[in-house]
Amino acid sequence: MTARVVLATRNAHKVGEVRAILADALAGRVDVETIHTALVGLEGWDVPDVVESGVTFEENALLKARAAAQATGLPALADDSGLCVDVMGGAPGIFSARWSGAHGRDRENLQLLLDQLADVPDEHRGAAFVAAVALVHPDGTSVVRQGRVAGTLAREPHGEKGFGYDPILRPEGGQRTLAELTPAEKNGISHRGQALRALLDDLEPLLTGDRG
Repeated sequence: MTARVVLATRNAHKVGEVRAILADALAGRVDVETIHTALVGLEGWDVPDVVESGVTFEENALLKARAAAQATGLPALADDSGLCVDVMGGAPGIFSARWSGAHGRDRENLQLLLDQLADVPDEHRGAAFVAAVALVHPDGTSVVRQGRVAGTLAREPHGEKGFGYDPILRPEGGQRTLAELTPAEKNGISHRGQALRALLDDLEPLLTGDRG
């Protein structure tokens, strides 16, 4: 089987995470090998970098998915996500990955946010990870789904398993941060996982080649 869906990222970690989420969600219906073969990242494709000029997660996810679909001729998945802090009016939001000024500086982003919230009492440290996942077909048709995991922000990082702001968000009803959860635990509740599971009816026939 050849690739049937392209994930608009060159990040191998994200490709693996999305494959794991889909494998769990489609267990008993689509085998793991099919998912691994049918869903690929952008490695090896000539896809230009996309300027994330949207003002919402949905807009940025669509920008990335449309570029990937146009360049590869395949249905494309893309996500945009971030941390929305209640007391900050939803910031850092779409700027989460570059909150400290440059894209992808996880440690600096996290520390800056903690410094900004240093005087905020525990009862006002509510926040949520939000993700939008877009599926765009080569003909331009698209669908977007959202996921959200709410919780409270710790005052210092805990855990080594996550990335980004994972070490400071404790999901509602839990005592551990997302960075203290196992990958399976995180995928079961994560914002990206929720959005992908909401797209299963659209994705399953693409991954299996059964379109009709």
